[in-house]
Amino acid sequence: MSCGMAVVRIRGLVHIRTGVYDCFKSMGLTRKNHCTIIPDTKEYQGMIFKVKDYVSWGEIDDKTATLLLKTRGRIVGDKKLTDQYVKDNSKYSGIGQLASALSRGEAKVRDVKGLKPVFRLNPPRKGFERKGIKKPFKLGGALGYRGEKINALLERMT
Repeated sequence: MSCGMAVVRIRGLVHIRTGVYDCFKSMGLTRKNHCTIIPDTKEYQGMIFKVKDYVSWGEIDDKTATLLLKTRGRIVGDKKLTDQYVKDNSKYSGIGQLASALSRGEAKVRDVKGLKPVFRLNPPRKGFERKGIKKPFKLGGALGYRGEKINALLERMT
């Protein structure tokens, strides 16, 4: 079963290789603390593998996707995303239904006309994990695959 993946850029762009930079551009993650929601496909898994030393990712749930869309979702003109806008510019009846489809991997952020695919987040409250932004999550750092724990990070960053 496919699901939606949230990818958060943790590290900056100093001393990164060209291939890694191109993957970031393809995903729209051009700056630190930017987040995007992508479907769990083979193509995106390849991109995530290439940028794994700079990002953290995991499966997003409905509650967190709704929170991201309501607080950090922006449309062209830097205006907030509303239920009415989603209803008028997509096949979804509101932000909740869109968030549910995103978390199941059945929709893409680009399905809503004019919705920006990147969420600009704050640095996390209480900071990243103890070992910092250069170590993997399994070893107490902030990078790499988090699974369901990505939702806690995103809540601290919104």
